[in-house]
Amino acid sequence: MTVSLIAFAVLLALVFLRVPIAFAMALVGGLGFALLRGIAPSGAMVGNAVFETGLNYSLSVVPLFIFMGNVLAGSGIAHGLFAAADRLFGRMRGGLAMATVLSCGGFSAVCGSSLATAATMSKVAMPSMRRFGYSDSLATGSIAAGGTLGILIPPSVVMIIFGLLTEADIGKLFLAGILPGLIGIIGYLIAVVVAVRRRPDLAPPVSDVTPMSRRDVIGVVSVLALFAFIMIGIYGGLFTPIEAAGMGAAAALLIALTTGGLDRSSLWTAFVDSATASAMIFAIIIGAEIFGNFITFAGLPSALSDLIEQMGLGPWSVLLVIVLIYLLLGCVLESLSMILLTVPVFYPLVISLDFGVAALQDPDAILIWFAVIVVVVTEISLITPPIGMNVFVLRSVLPDVPLKTIFRGVYPFWFADIARLAIIIAVPWLSLVLTG
Repeated sequence: MTVSLIAFAVLLALVFLRVPIAFAMALVGGLGFALLRGIAPSGAMVGNAVFETGLNYSLSVVPLFIFMGNVLAGSGIAHGLFAAADRLFGRMRGGLAMATVLSCGGFSAVCGSSLATAATMSKVAMPSMRRFGYSDSLATGSIAAGGTLGILIPPSVVMIIFGLLTEADIGKLFLAGILPGLIGIIGYLIAVVVAVRRRPDLAPPVSDVTPMSRRDVIGVVSVLALFAFIMIGIYGGLFTPIEAAGMGAAAALLIALTTGGLDRSSLWTAFVDSATASAMIFAIIIGAEIFGNFITFAGLPSALSDLIEQMGLGPWSVLLVIVLIYLLLGCVLESLSMILLTVPVFYPLVISLDFGVAALQDPDAILIWFAVIVVVVTEISLITPPIGMNVFVLRSVLPDVPLKTIFRGVYPFWFADIARLAIIIAVPWLSLVLTG
């Protein structure tokens, strides 16, 4: 326990010194393992982690789903989603902000990436909201928060990685994220309503409804068709979740080329952005694998189990402590790094607990429920200061908007997320009803 806590402290110190998280985890894990076992075993462990991660067939879904999202982002399909959502909410105060949230949810359903959703929707929604007199705080807050839906609504790259880490059924994880994702959208819509009632100056009374063009209609139909194709293909037994990534990427490319929304420059950008993001994710996964091997060898998981047993905490208290740890880590760690660091430590502990609920008698059910909780907490971390990756993505796309303005805008959505997290913890049925 002591060795592991020292390692975590050193890791956080390196992160604060702005050492990339992938290299910080690999450095601490490799050196820590060398101190415990020796240089030769540590070198072998590091080499094995790099080799196995690079050749892991299951991880091929990561670049494929990222490419699918980038192709859709470059094809202009997000404009159609925004126009359709604007038709639904355009006659309400704050309607464009609600339309942004809804279109973020629709785009993330086929994108799977929160950062890609936030970056794309900022280019689509921000000009319209500024033109109609929306405050920068509400506009950027709705985009940053709406973008977080990309890691819960299937197909979700984070859910896939959770499934690979825990050997859970990825198809069931996808199903488990649907209802909590819809609850998240509803919560964000309510947050907009509450925000504009408390401060009417955040949004104009009513904005003109943006008419939908033929291209917008094609975009909406294409997104719905692609989502249905992926989900029906997985649950109809036509292809596995891993094969679904390739099928989805091919279908997205076909849709983009057919609708004429993807030119040669946009396609090249999609390839480059996908390669860059995939390389970053694989580096983080390798670093987390090295660090995870070290803390496992140091005995942290078993030490945590022994400590909790000695403290006499009940199952629900243990879960609340874990959630609190995630919320605190989310303030200083990037979301994917946080999942890769903590899930191997926490999930064996959680599935061993007896929560006394009929829906949670099966360890597989507990694991799926825990996955949804972890992903929702990770969503919260994407808009939590001082890191808030979605906030920094918006800051890079909108350099004229101060960080404090964006963080001020996400507060209503942050509270909506906390309420959703409490509901999901209290009512496990919401996460499990669709999984059978």
